[in-house]
Amino acid sequence: MSVRQLRQVLIGIALGTALALGAVTGALYLAQRSLIYPAPQHFAAIPSGYRQITLHSADGLDLAAVYSPPRLGQRVVVFFHGNGDGWEGAAAANRLIAAAGFGVLLVEYRGYGGNPGQPDEAGFYADGRAALDWLAGQGLAMDRIVLVGNSIGSGTATELARTAQPAGLILISGFTSLPAVVGEQLPWLPIRWLIHDQFDNQAKIAAVTAPILLLHGTADTMVGPSHAEALHAAQPKARLVLVPEYGHELAYHDVSQRIELAWLQGL
Repeated sequence: MSVRQLRQVLIGIALGTALALGAVTGALYLAQRSLIYPAPQHFAAIPSGYRQITLHSADGLDLAAVYSPPRLGQRVVVFFHGNGDGWEGAAAANRLIAAAGFGVLLVEYRGYGGNPGQPDEAGFYADGRAALDWLAGQGLAMDRIVLVGNSIGSGTATELARTAQPAGLILISGFTSLPAVVGEQLPWLPIRWLIHDQFDNQAKIAAVTAPILLLHGTADTMVGPSHAEALHAAQPKARLVLVPEYGHELAYHDVSQRIELAWLQGL
C-alpha cells in the first residue's frame, strides 16, 4: 500500500469514527432525560407507619408523598431519594430514623411512581419546595426540618438548604454535579456541553449555613468518594464521614442510619 493510499484509509477511519461518535452523542443528547431519570411508573404500597399526603407544586402539579409524623419535640426529616427508587426504598433508608421518633416525609418526584409531570432539575426543586410548603401548613418552622438527599436527591436537598435555611443538611452518596458524574462514566463524550440539568452541589454548598453531614461509601463506583471530599473542600464546616467497604447503596444500611441518627440527635 502506498503512502497516499494509507493516508486515504486513515482519513476514512477517522471520518467514520467521528460520524459514529456524532451519532451516539446526538442520540444521548436527545434521550438524556429518559436516561438520567429512570422513573418507576407505579405507586408502591404505602409503608407501614406512614400516611399518603398530597403536595401542591407552584407549577400546578398535585404530587403524592408519604409522611410519618414526629414524636413530641422531635424534628422532621425530608428525604429526597435516588434515581430509580420510590417510597419502599426511601422508607428502608429511614427505618432507624423513624423508629427513633423523628418525623419523616418521603418526597416522590414528578413523573415518578404515578405522579404527573416530567422530571427535570427545575421540577425536582419545585417538588422539594412543595414539600416544605406542606410542612409549613402543618405548623412546622424550618428550624424543625432537616433535609436529606441520597444520590441525585443530593441536588434538591442542597438547593433547598441554600435557600430555605433548615436545621440541617445530610447528603448521602452525593455528587459535585451531574455532568461530573456522567462524565466519569462516559469519559469519551463532551458531557459538560451535553447535559441540560446540572445539580451543581459543589457551587452551592458553600452558601449553606446549616450544619452539614456528608456520608459516602469508600467502595462507591457510581459516585466515587472523591465527590464527597470535593464537597467538603467547598464547605469545610461540614462533617465528612467515609464509610469503608460500602458502595452506592450506603443509605439503606444500618451503619449509615446510625451515623445519621447520632448526628441528628446532636443538633
